[in-house]
Amino acid sequence: MAEDHALPLRVSEIKDPAVLFERYNTEQIRQVERKVRGEIEQKKEELRQMVGERYRDLIDAADTIGEMRQCSESVVQSIQDMHQYCHRLKQGKACVGSSRQESQRQWQEKFYTTASQIKLLLEIPERIWSAMEASHYLQATQLYLLCCHLHSLLQLEAAKGGHYSPVLARFPILVRQVATTGHFRSTILLDSRSLLRGRAVSDQAIAEALVSTMLLEGSSPRQALADFLLARKASIHQLLNQPQHGAGIKAQVCSLVELLVTTLFQAYAVFYLPPEGGPRPGEGALGCGLLFSILENVTSTSPAAKGRRVLQEETSTGSWFNFLPPSITEFQPTLRTLAQPIQREQLRDTLKQWIDTCKEDICRGVGSLLVYVKSLKGLAAIRDAVWDLLSTDSISQHWSTVCQRLLERPLAVWDDFLQQLFLQRLQAITKEETEAISTSSVQLLTSAVRDLEGQTIDTHSGTHLGPSRGAQYEVDVASFLWSESPGDLPSDAGWVSVSQRGQQHQRSSLAMKTQALTPCVQNFCSSMDAKLKARLDDLQHYLPSQDTGSDSVSVTVTSSGPTESSSASSFNRFTDSPAVEEALREGCLACVRHILSSIRSELAAASPDPGPARLSSVLFMARLCQSMGELCPNLKHCILGKQSGSDAAVKGTPRQGKKLGKARAATEVSPAQAKWAGLREELLNCSMEAYRIWSSALSKVLLDKFGTVLHAESAGDILTTATNWEDLEIQEEAESGSSVTSNIRLPVQPSWFVQALLFQLCVEVNRVGGHALPRPTLQELLQACLSQALQHYHSITQQARNREGVFPMTQNRALQLLFDLRYLNTTLSSRHEEGKSSRSHQDPRFHEVCDWLESFIDPFDLDVFTPPLNSNLNRLSQRTSVLLGLLTGSEKQFMSRSSTMNSQEPYNILPLASSQIRFGLLPLSMSNVRKSKSASRSSDAAHQLQAPPSSTVDSGDSFRPGSLFRQLADQDEDTAAPSLFKLSWLSGMAK
Repeated sequence: MAEDHALPLRVSEIKDPAVLFERYNTEQIRQVERKVRGEIEQKKEELRQMVGERYRDLIDAADTIGEMRQCSESVVQSIQDMHQYCHRLKQGKACVGSSRQESQRQWQEKFYTTASQIKLLLEIPERIWSAMEASHYLQATQLYLLCCHLHSLLQLEAAKGGHYSPVLARFPILVRQVATTGHFRSTILLDSRSLLRGRAVSDQAIAEALVSTMLLEGSSPRQALADFLLARKASIHQLLNQPQHGAGIKAQVCSLVELLVTTLFQAYAVFYLPPEGGPRPGEGALGCGLLFSILENVTSTSPAAKGRRVLQEETSTGSWFNFLPPSITEFQPTLRTLAQPIQREQLRDTLKQWIDTCKEDICRGVGSLLVYVKSLKGLAAIRDAVWDLLSTDSISQHWSTVCQRLLERPLAVWDDFLQQLFLQRLQAITKEETEAISTSSVQLLTSAVRDLEGQTIDTHSGTHLGPSRGAQYEVDVASFLWSESPGDLPSDAGWVSVSQRGQQHQRSSLAMKTQALTPCVQNFCSSMDAKLKARLDDLQHYLPSQDTGSDSVSVTVTSSGPTESSSASSFNRFTDSPAVEEALREGCLACVRHILSSIRSELAAASPDPGPARLSSVLFMARLCQSMGELCPNLKHCILGKQSGSDAAVKGTPRQGKKLGKARAATEVSPAQAKWAGLREELLNCSMEAYRIWSSALSKVLLDKFGTVLHAESAGDILTTATNWEDLEIQEEAESGSSVTSNIRLPVQPSWFVQALLFQLCVEVNRVGGHALPRPTLQELLQACLSQALQHYHSITQQARNREGVFPMTQNRALQLLFDLRYLNTTLSSRHEEGKSSRSHQDPRFHEVCDWLESFIDPFDLDVFTPPLNSNLNRLSQRTSVLLGLLTGSEKQFMSRSSTMNSQEPYNILPLASSQIRFGLLPLSMSNVRKSKSASRSSDAAHQLQAPPSSTVDSGDSFRPGSLFRQLADQDEDTAAPSLFKLSWLSGMAK
C-alpha cells in the first residue's frame, strides 16, 4: 500500500520520544504532534461533557452517601443488638442442627456468586472505555454483550409490574450502573463506523469494526458490506468538501485516489472468499475473507474457540473470579442469523454500483477542484503525483489481480476517472490564456494604430507634441533604415560566424532594417512571442521531455514478462499528448485569427478613402502580417508541436538529405503543417490586402497630379514641362548617290512631370522601405500607375481637337509625348517570360496612343528618328536604372555580367533583400562555401535583357551614374580579380 498520510499511531503507544525521531521524519513527527494535541483537546472536551453530565449524579450520589452513612450506623447498631441477642440465644441452646448449617453454607455461596457478578458488572464499564480508547471495538463489543448477559442473570431489567428486582432493591447503586451501560451500544456503533471512513486503517481493524457492528445490530455480511461502502462514500464526500486550510489540491486528489484504491483492496481482504475447490493463495499473495474468519473465532462454540473466551485474561485477577458461574466465564457472543458468505456476483454488482456512484461524485468534485489550478505545470504535478502513487509496489503488484477477482474486469483509475477531467481543464486553461493573449494583442494593435494616426496628423499639421520615436519611424521608414543604433550588429559579430550563431541571436537591428521591420512591428511581435513562449514552456511540463519522455512511454506501454503486473496499474501519462498539442494549436490559431479579424476591420475602416493618417497604420498592419510568422518563432512551435523540432533537425542535414526531405514533404503533409501553411497564407493575404490599399491610394494621388499636368491646354503650361533636346548629325544618301549630312533634334529625357512622377513614386516607395516590399505588391503598384497613365494619355486622344484656346498637337510635342510614353512603359512595365511576344502582353491602349501620336509625325521623319530615338531611350533607361532601382527591378539590369571565373577564392553573394535589389549584389568572402540563389537569379535576369544597340553606350558606360554598382555586380562572378572585401567576418554583419 502507499505510504499513509495519517500515521496509525495511538497516544498510548508513545512511550519514548526518542524512538519517534528515529522512526519518522520531521513532517510525520509534526503529524504525530498535531494528532496528540487533537486527542488531548478531544479528551478535555469529553471530560468537560462527562463532568457536566455527571454533576447531578454526583450530587445525588453525595445525598445517597449521607443516607447510607445514617443507614450504616443504624445497621451497625442493629448488628450489635443482634450479636447480643445471638449471644443470649447461644447460651440458651447448646448446638444447632446440621440442616441449618447446610442452608447457611448454600446461602453464603449464592451470596458470593451474586457479589462476584456485581463486582464484574461494576468493572466492565472501565474495561469498555479502555478498549475503545485503544480502538479495540470488537473487544468492547464483547464486553458490552457480556454486560447485557450479566443484566439478564441478575434480573436487573424492569419486571412486568414495573418493580425493581430484589438485587436492585438491596444494591441501589446498580440502578445508575444499568443506565450507564445503556449508552455503550450507540457509542461503539458510532466509533466503529467512523473508523470505517479512515484511509490509514488496517484490514484487521476494518474487519473487527464490521464484526462489532454485526454483533450489535444482528446484521448480515451483505449489510456490513453496504455499511463499509457507505462509510467510504461519506469519506470521499468529506475529502471533496473539506476547506482549503493548507491542504493543496494535489493532496486532495491523491487522497481520493488512495481512498478509492484502498477501498477495493480492503473489500478484497475483508469480504472476498475464493471459490470452493479453487487454488488457495500463495504465501506472498493478499489475504482474503478476514470478516468471516473473525466471525468464526468470536462466535464459534468449538473446543478450539473456547480457548479464546471473553474473560480469558481475567482468570488471575483475584479469588472472587472463582465464584463466577460457567455461563459467564465461558461466555461468547452469538449472531441472530447465520452469516452467509457473499456471493461473487453480488459482491461484483455491489462494487460496480458503488464505483459508478463514486465516479460521478469524484468527477464533479475533482472538476470543481481543478478550477483553482491555473497552470499546466500544476496539472502536470498533480498527474505525476497520482502516477507515483499508483506506481508504488504495494499497489501495482496486486492491483490487476484484485480488480479481476472483484470486478472481473480491469479498472484504470486514471483513464476512467481523471484523464478526461484533466484534459478538459487543460483545454480550458489553454483557451483562457490564448484568449488573453489575443485580447492583449488586439489592445496593443489598436493602441499602436491610434498612436500612428496621431503621429501622422501631428506631422502633417506641423505640431510636435513629443510622440514616440517608434511611431515616427513607422510613418517614415527611411529614417529608421538610415539611422544608427548600438544594437545594429551583435557584439560577437567579429568572431562568431553565422553558422555557429543560434537562431535567437541572429536577429540584430541591422537584420531588422534589411527587412524594413520597424520598432512597432518588432515590439508587437516580441510581446506576442514572449507570451506564446510562456504558454509553450508551461505546456512542456505536461508533455514528455525529449530525453526521458520516450523511455517512460515505452516502459509503460511495452513492458512484459515479470513487470507486466506493475505496468497494468501505472498508467501512461502521455497518451493524451496529441490532444494537448491540438488544444494549444487550436488556441493559437484562434488567437491569430482574432488578431487578423481585428486587422481586417481596421483595413475595412481605412479602405474607402485612406488619408495620410490611415496609410501609416495600414502599412504597419501590412508589415505586421508579413513578418508575424518569422518574428514569432514560438507561434510556429505552438502550431507544429514536436514537428518543429524534427524540421529543425532536417535543416541541419546535407544537401542530398534536403532534396530527399523535400520529395517526402511533397507527398506527406501532416495536419499540423497544413494548418500552419493555411495560417501563413491567411497572414500573407491580409498583408497583401493592406499593401493593396496603400498602393491604390498612392497611385491615385500621384497619377491625379500627373493627369492634371498632362492635360494642360495652354502653351505656357506645356513649355514649363519641356526639357532640352539633343542635336544629332545624321548622314543620308541622296538620290544622286552622294551622302548628305543633316542635323536633327530629338528628346533625350522625359518631360518634367514624367520625371517628377517617377521620382516621387520612387521616393514614396523608399519611404516605406521599398526594398522589403513583396514583389506582387510592387508589380501591382507599377501596373496601376502605368494603367492610369495610359488612361490619361488615352483621354487626350478623345478630346476635341478644334477647341479654341487649346494648344495644337505639333510634331515636336508628339515626339516628346511619344518618348515619355515609351519611357514610362519601359520603366513601369514588368518583363514577361522569354519566348512570348512582348507586344501581346502590352496594354492595347499603349499601341493605340503610340499610333495616334505617330500620326502627327511625318512618316519620312519618323523613319529617320526611330533608330536614334530608340538609342536615346535605352541610354536613358540605363542612366536611371540606379536612381529608379526599386521601379526597374533586378530583371531589368541592362549590363550582362561576365561569366569568366579564374580566381581561386570562392565568393558568397549577400543579397541586401530577397524581394527587390536596388543596388548590385555585394560579393563577400566567407570561410563557408555556399552558393547563393541571388547570383543565379541575377544572372538569369541579365540574360533576359537586351544589350544596348549602339557602341557609344558601351564606351561611355563606365562614366555614367550607376557604373560602380554594375562593376560590383560584375565582380561577384569574376574570380580573376580579388574581392573588394577580404574579411570573412563581414558575412555575419547583416544577420
